Amino acid sequence: MERLSVQEIIRKITSEEVFEAVSKDYSFTIKIDSYVPYVCGAVHDGHQFRKELWSNCLHTEYDRWYEEDPCTKQMIAFHPIVIAGLDSRFEYDLNRAPDNAIYEDAWGKQLWKTSLPGEQKSKSLQKHSAFYKVVHALIHKIEDKFGMCIVYDMHSYNWQRWDREVPTWNLGTSNVDQIRFKQEIESWRAILEEMPLPKGIKSTSKINDTFQGNGYFLKYITQNFKNTLVLATEIAKVYCDELNQIIYPEVVHAVKVYLDVMLKEHAETFYAKHKS
Repeated sequence: MERLSVQEIIRKITSEEVFEAVSKDYSFTIKIDSYVPYVCGAVHDGHQFRKELWSNCLHTEYDRWYEEDPCTKQMIAFHPIVIAGLDSRFEYDLNRAPDNAIYEDAWGKQLWKTSLPGEQKSKSLQKHSAFYKVVHALIHKIEDKFGMCIVYDMHSYNWQRWDREVPTWNLGTSNVDQIRFKQEIESWRAILEEMPLPKGIKSTSKINDTFQGNGYFLKYITQNFKNTLVLATEIAKVYCDELNQIIYPEVVHAVKVYLDVMLKEHAETFYAKHKS
């Protein structure tokens, strides 16, 4: 893995080079093993939290972990193109637009003892901006090369906070073309529902049940690229004990092994249907 500036990363993408890199400020990683018509993203996988923010933050390290999406990058790490955040969403949220990417409160609890100085906000928003410059260059390259692209936007959610039964998998599709991509949406839902999981976990799958797919990562790509489908894919945190901060590695591994094969097959079917 190399440490590269945003400009160097974009140059490599434009030149169609294969590489693996961390951004110069250590805010995100990108890996391109080969240029294929699909991309995997894990924007909430990060847990880093800039040290100068620690003393001003009212949330504990556990509070932050609880709302992040741990292991979502690991679940898709095998695939040829993977981009993932390294910083916690509590510093800045890559799945929100720049004007509200820095939280004042989080899930009903005030986040900062005192309002963040403009200089600290600016540092975070520069990283947000850099990430999306790379996203733009990446999707532009894939669309230009293949004509179509599909993005698997991986997330997780805290199922135990709900007071009703919720699905193991939720697809948020309210901001994508549900008519044009109806077949791909339903086939992805059905694939996830067939996933074998250990610990007696049943792999149920629904569309727009717990979340509707309103994230900025999906919206940014969808609004800027007319031939790219983004599938906002949320797994309930059945792969960990979300109340005691314990990861179940055998469940994470089972998800990864299944997606290694079935995600690739779904992407290949999508491209075969939609290529020019």
